[in-house]
Amino acid sequence: MRRRTFLSAPLLLPALTLAAPARAPIAYPAVGAGVRLAFPRDHGAHPDFRSEWWYVTGALDSPQADTGFQLTFFRSRPGTAEALQSPIAARQILFAHAALTVPGERLLHAERARLLHAERAARANLGAGFSIVDCDVHIGAWRMSREDRRSGELFRLQMQSPQFSYDFTLTPSQPLLLQGDGGYSRKGNGPELASYYVSWPQLQVDGTLIVDGKRQVASGRAWFDHEWSTAILDGLAVGWDWLGVNLDGGGALMAFRMRDARRATLFAHATWRDAEGRVRQFDAADVSFTPLRNWSSARSGASYPVQMEIRIGELTLRTRPVLDDQELSASRPTAVVYWEGLVHVEGSLSGRGYLEMTGYAGRLRL
Repeated sequence: MRRRTFLSAPLLLPALTLAAPARAPIAYPAVGAGVRLAFPRDHGAHPDFRSEWWYVTGALDSPQADTGFQLTFFRSRPGTAEALQSPIAARQILFAHAALTVPGERLLHAERARLLHAERAARANLGAGFSIVDCDVHIGAWRMSREDRRSGELFRLQMQSPQFSYDFTLTPSQPLLLQGDGGYSRKGNGPELASYYVSWPQLQVDGTLIVDGKRQVASGRAWFDHEWSTAILDGLAVGWDWLGVNLDGGGALMAFRMRDARRATLFAHATWRDAEGRVRQFDAADVSFTPLRNWSSARSGASYPVQMEIRIGELTLRTRPVLDDQELSASRPTAVVYWEGLVHVEGSLSGRGYLEMTGYAGRLRL
């Protein structure tokens, strides 16, 4: 097995209490066009950049159709402990969100549909770690990793919580999809408002799902995203709407828009790859999001357009959520509320995917 380089240390390493010197401004690297991404290296972490996430969503067909799952690991370089000489200084913070959408049985004694979610957080070298040469990030027993096997490469997802757990393998059925210009994905009108962005649609899911103590065999399809950046929100942006869809027949569609406080679009983009592998990119003028129906959260007070019409060039799509209440409220390391849920997509193209809506319960802070 290939040796991997990790930023990690023994968990029993004694804590060091050091006085922090005066902070100098952090020189985060900028995202720029023309960088050639290389794999598996760029599946790994990019710790110089301010923010990074590895994101997997999926729709299961068994043990129950339209069961949705999400597992996201985030890495943040907050810039608050750069000068400390401790190996456990909080220079790199890792946190993770996991969710499971349970659609509910349509039987006489039906269990209501529900969203289950859990979270973890730790600093690198103190209960968490990441590889800088391949995708391998963990917080305790939660882990997302890529492996090379004789039969080919795969990803593995592992997480556990009192209400639900899963251990999934994700097997690619098609090549990586580099978003934007070879992975350079604009998020605003300024060239610095960008991320490096890699997707892997149409991953075959197999493994084990445990819900309320019941272990079941699971299978379905998933979508993998990996992004790293320094700045993606301009001063007017409060959040974004994002959609990633595994299309019926084998294609893939990604679309997003950045929104201001009035819910007007500041910037938008979309990528469509058909089942034959042909890719089309759509600029902001060709992409629009129109709310069709809102759902309001009694917890946060936010109102989310859970059904939307999305126009992409000549295509017209409509989202239909499996469950209206797919709002996640996380508290570690800081409070954040957003809607992230499994939806059916109908219209010019059809499939299942995840709709993510941030900034509806207050401006998103990265």
